[in-house]
Amino acid sequence: MSQLTTPELSQPSPFKRMLNRWGLPAPLFLGYVGLLLFMIGDGVESAFIAPFMADNGAGTDIRASHVITVYGVAVMLASWLSGALSELWGPRRVMFAGLVIWVVFDALFLAVAVAGESYPLMMVFYGLRGFGYPMFAFGFLVWITAVAPVARLGAAVGWFYFAFTGGLPTLGALVANFTNPVLGHYGTLWLSIGILALGGLVCLLGVRERTGRERLAPPEVKPVQSLVSSLSIAWKKPRVGIGMLVRVINTAPEFGILVFFPTIFISEIGFGESRWLLLVSVIFGTNIFFNLIFGVLSDKIGWRTTITYFGAIGCAVSILLLYFVPVYAGADYYWLALLVGALYGATLAGFVPISALLPSLAPENKGGAMALLNFGAGAATFAGPAVVSLFLGPFGGAGVVIIFAALYIVAAILTRFLKLPEETEQALEKNATLQQAGEKVVVT
Repeated sequence: MSQLTTPELSQPSPFKRMLNRWGLPAPLFLGYVGLLLFMIGDGVESAFIAPFMADNGAGTDIRASHVITVYGVAVMLASWLSGALSELWGPRRVMFAGLVIWVVFDALFLAVAVAGESYPLMMVFYGLRGFGYPMFAFGFLVWITAVAPVARLGAAVGWFYFAFTGGLPTLGALVANFTNPVLGHYGTLWLSIGILALGGLVCLLGVRERTGRERLAPPEVKPVQSLVSSLSIAWKKPRVGIGMLVRVINTAPEFGILVFFPTIFISEIGFGESRWLLLVSVIFGTNIFFNLIFGVLSDKIGWRTTITYFGAIGCAVSILLLYFVPVYAGADYYWLALLVGALYGATLAGFVPISALLPSLAPENKGGAMALLNFGAGAATFAGPAVVSLFLGPFGGAGVVIIFAALYIVAAILTRFLKLPEETEQALEKNATLQQAGEKVVVT
């Protein structure tokens, strides 16, 4: 890692100074806007795609779930590839590939598979579409980690997750809520392509920053070598491998509870569907804003400290409260469920700095580190439901939630091993001092 400090050649505009104060890299501002629109388009279907498939070719919810499982496998693979390929092609090209994949295969899914009610084609086209959003979104995350000053990387990543979760599922589901009565599910899905394509164009045409347009790996690194290094870094740099496990634990319980909580909260506790959906909105709505709060806070108190105490230990406590408080308080104390739901959403955001910490553990191979980080994010979509399928029968809902809480404690212990290299620690301290003094700092 090299560090260059230069005086300002020209005074930045007040708007750019404001963005920099907030920890949002000004050259990437339109990228964040485009990402938000892209994820809104991707998230439009989140609340109704499974029953829509069942009614339009899949036949049953189980067969629809098989399509979504294939999609999930593609998401996991693409999450890894987004980091590995960004090293070779540059993040912008990876994002462009993701945009094209999403638009083309979703159009084929709607125009051919759904219109013809063909289950095999539905499996193929929707499954291949799964390569799209991770390559676009996580490609942009690699771009952020390559450009943002290391001392403000936590805040820059926090803004990424603000845009990401703001679109999927929060605002995406809200758009569907308004358009479904007017356009129907099929029309709304076509509208989602337009929203997503607009976001992709805003990002790819609006961002002029040069780093993301070029390959990040040295010229002598070959394609196969780059792909292998994005995996081998797990044992060459064991702390990066440990960080990937922490990333899996971060959201695995989140995906797990969405498998069996609806039945418990809607039927057994008696909240009903509308109040369950409101509770989910509160969880993710709170999470959006705390992504920003913990992103900024982590740059001040330390990335590991934030992950350990606010993220891992915080989630261990809040997920227990999220289950046991409503179960024992009952439907008459719905407001308590909203409070503990907001607490869980807030503590989930405590893991945001992991996306700043992991690439900083391997500054000479940020793309490889990001590839493993993104792979962990994709793997979480399987790990959580897998825990539920294995332990819900013998231990019940309470036992599964206790297992998830224990996993969060494991994440807290693992995070203590994620100590930054000494030179990175020094860069963080020096950059923070220089930024406070008002100098422009560029870290590569």
